[in-house]
Amino acid sequence: MNTLTTTPLAPLLERLFNEAATSGSSAATIGAADRARLFDSKTEYLDLYGRMKDLWLPVSEKTGTLLYMLARGSGARSIVEFGTSFGISTLHLAAALRDNGGGRLVTTEFEPSKVVRARQHIEAGGLADLVEIREGDALKTLATDLPETIDLVLLDGAKAIYPEVLSLLEPRLKPGAIVVADNADMCPEYLQRVRDTAQGYLSLPFDEDVELSVWVGRTKQVG
Repeated sequence: MNTLTTTPLAPLLERLFNEAATSGSSAATIGAADRARLFDSKTEYLDLYGRMKDLWLPVSEKTGTLLYMLARGSGARSIVEFGTSFGISTLHLAAALRDNGGGRLVTTEFEPSKVVRARQHIEAGGLADLVEIREGDALKTLATDLPETIDLVLLDGAKAIYPEVLSLLEPRLKPGAIVVADNADMCPEYLQRVRDTAQGYLSLPFDEDVELSVWVGRTKQVG
């Protein structure tokens, strides 16, 4: 069974990717200097993404397929996503949960208008029973009531706080849990962490701007 390639999800995703490709960008109203500063800021990211509230910011079709494959192949039942946007990546992950026999996807989005649209898309895809969207700042919405264990994580929100979001989730990662970070090259601090084997990850880049990591656990100190 492959929910990703059947109705209603396949035509829905085709439509959403087409809409994303032809949509305008409110980012054009932000000056280059401001944009660079805001993307790097750990305190002003809400301002940045508020200004870009009309931007789709989706994963690529290739990355979406990768997400489905990783979640499906690993038998994931518990997934956490940072950055719902309009729900394209959420749909790919929830489709894998459906085909794995069920599970729970906790995702978070601070922009209310995007939450509304994402919920509509998830309903249209027939996957609403698998998805919980938490509205607000992920540093707050993902600080409590997490799944007991997490099989897979997608980081695709404000790049500057990838390390902080990962720190919230890390205590719940099961051995072998997969962490996918989109546009990870925009957060050197995150890359330094997951590429340091002493921090408990095996990690490598995928398709230019995606970092694919596996949690293996930190080596215990002897003596």
